[in-house]
Amino acid sequence: MKVLFALLMLAALPAFAGDDGASRARGVGQRLLSQPGPAATLTSIDGERIELARYYGKQPVYLKFWATWCVPCREQMPGFEKIYQQYKDRIAVVAVNAGFSDKEPEVRAFREKYGIHMPIVIDDGSLAGQLNLRVTPMHVVIGRDGRIVHVGHLDDEALHKALDKAANDKSKPSALALAPAVAGRAALKVGDAVDAKAFKPGKPRALVFFSPWCESYLSETRPAVAQACARVREESARLAKNKGVEWQAIASPIWANEKEVAEYGASRKPGMPVMLDKSGELFRAFGVRDIPSVVLVDARGRVARVLGPDDKDLSQAVQALK
Repeated sequence: MKVLFALLMLAALPAFAGDDGASRARGVGQRLLSQPGPAATLTSIDGERIELARYYGKQPVYLKFWATWCVPCREQMPGFEKIYQQYKDRIAVVAVNAGFSDKEPEVRAFREKYGIHMPIVIDDGSLAGQLNLRVTPMHVVIGRDGRIVHVGHLDDEALHKALDKAANDKSKPSALALAPAVAGRAALKVGDAVDAKAFKPGKPRALVFFSPWCESYLSETRPAVAQACARVREESARLAKNKGVEWQAIASPIWANEKEVAEYGASRKPGMPVMLDKSGELFRAFGVRDIPSVVLVDARGRVARVLGPDDKDLSQAVQALK
């Protein structure tokens, strides 16, 4: 498989104005409102198959994106459970864990702690890509006609009005023009080729996948991950001084915009160029779901190694790469 880095960067979505969660969700909503809902097939952590398109024309759908490390997600969970109990017979409610620095055991423990009863799925990044996920939590309400009627961040009056209107809509839907189902593309694996045109001939590359808030925000909700982010940043900055490998830091678009990524570069001084993966396509291309992660590409343009938060042999891996 080949990935056209240059094309991905050119095709990246424009950043949205506003730093708070509500503003970020509104920016997403400007593109999604009145658009067809995603024709995705999901599998819950209990093995339930959920075909979203089967609901369209019959029943509204409410997708809530969230993460176990997300403080406002935790705060909203009791209300989310109430919404499920109130509408479960009239709206298909699905809790979509963003699958970003979260694993199934953590999701199951979270469900137990907060007493969640609605179906829970863990996204592989494809549904987030279709709906341009920028913030957690993010609410997506799809009307009975299969079109998106609300995108938001807050558990507020606007959300409840959208849910109530969708639940009580008795109109007969017209013919549906569903969004096409997007087949998940297999992520690059060790040994797979990356487009050589994007690389300097004969020069290996290290791609550091991160989030600008990892070291600060996660210091309380996920301290081990925050420490790993600091460790990888410091070690990468030291290794990047050797010009034998070209380094690039790539930020996830979740809770990050270009301004915040630039501020991260100025304050943390990672010792390499930093960029925002606005569409999240680079994260999906390499199957990166955890931060920090480092993808090493050899001089032939093939994936040589993918290191996750628990891998502590970055220096040796880079040395082997050269």
